[in-house]
Amino acid sequence: MSDKIPKPSDTMSHSAFTAAEAWHLFGIMSEFVEATERLSQIRPAVSVFGSSRIAAGHSYYALAERISQMLSDAGFSVISGGGPGIMEAANRGAHSGRSPSVGLNIELPREQFGNSYQDIALTFRHFFARKVMFVKFASAYVFLPGAFGTLNELSEVLNLIQTGKSARIPVILVHEPFWRGLLAWFRDRLVGEKLIDARSLDLIQVIDDPQAVVDAIFKHYEHRSFNPLPTERETLLKL
Repeated sequence: MSDKIPKPSDTMSHSAFTAAEAWHLFGIMSEFVEATERLSQIRPAVSVFGSSRIAAGHSYYALAERISQMLSDAGFSVISGGGPGIMEAANRGAHSGRSPSVGLNIELPREQFGNSYQDIALTFRHFFARKVMFVKFASAYVFLPGAFGTLNELSEVLNLIQTGKSARIPVILVHEPFWRGLLAWFRDRLVGEKLIDARSLDLIQVIDDPQAVVDAIFKHYEHRSFNPLPTERETLLKL
């Protein structure tokens, strides 16, 4: 068996692809640099997640807007995905409060479009760069009802905290009836089959009342600063 000798056209194609990959890496770096520079002054901040398909007038939308306004008035910047639905509700609530409303927008073939309630708006091409920014600047996470994207973010932040790649900060699920089945599955399957330790579920709080959400975050930081500790800063550099 002999190795295939590439034709000149194949060699040129490979070279062009390699060059494109190199430029692609510079694009990724630029997203990290721009986002870090623009978000460096927003702490303390809370990342809020939820469905893009919830319309204004829905009870979930109103809940997200109310929580975000209260967080904003309490001194927290509110970070959302910048799109419609609960993301819009979060930005809208924060925009009407006294702290910055931040949108981490993503370029998608469909569905995503930026809402008009962002004091700071960033647009990402790469999901993973955007995901880092949700974590890097957050003092807490608030999850309202959502689908695959919301569940992806939830599992990711739980995994980061569980593995020590992120500081242990509040992870709050809002609207217990929506999350009830998932939490039961966590207990029955993940804990029941010893795939996770039962203590891992202590990372999650389920809270329905907007004021109680704000109070739970303040309670977590009762004896420490909202700013990351030196060891936590080091950990964030290795996300």
